[in-house]
Amino acid sequence: MPAWRILVLPSCNKLTSASWQNRSMPMTIHVAALFLVTWLASALPAQTSNVPAPASPRPSQPTRRRPTIDDRVKAFAKGLDLSETQQIAVKKILQERQQETLRIRTDPSIPGSQRIDRFRALQDQTVMRIRAVLNDEQKKKYDPLAVRKLSPAPNQKSVEDWLKETTPK
Repeated sequence: MPAWRILVLPSCNKLTSASWQNRSMPMTIHVAALFLVTWLASALPAQTSNVPAPASPRPSQPTRRRPTIDDRVKAFAKGLDLSETQQIAVKKILQERQQETLRIRTDPSIPGSQRIDRFRALQDQTVMRIRAVLNDEQKKKYDPLAVRKLSPAPNQKSVEDWLKETTPK
């Protein structure tokens, strides 16, 4: 005899009416279950087709774009009341900063910690160069590095304090 077994089903012709009635209840359940599964399967695609794909952006929301150098110069001009000559000088400074940023970012010989230090130094240098173009009144309005000089509030906890409190011992 082979390793697999042959399943022999009884012939429907040999069923008596009593045995048919005994087997009709499970068959009704099977038919009902089959109907339910078929109905659910046909209903699911209809429900999911109304849901928008999460990867596609909504048409009602405008897409954000990164401000260009010209946009940034316009913001400087508006906020600091720059003259034409100052605007040209600031634009040149921002263009040079963009080129140096790209060079630092793409240079594989610079390790991560040095890369961060170079970006900070570039930011400081850019601020100093822009401040050199401004007059005294404009310099009072423009001090983006002032945030670094601020000391934290007396009761303010640092990230290290928070980690110490939340890390199990």
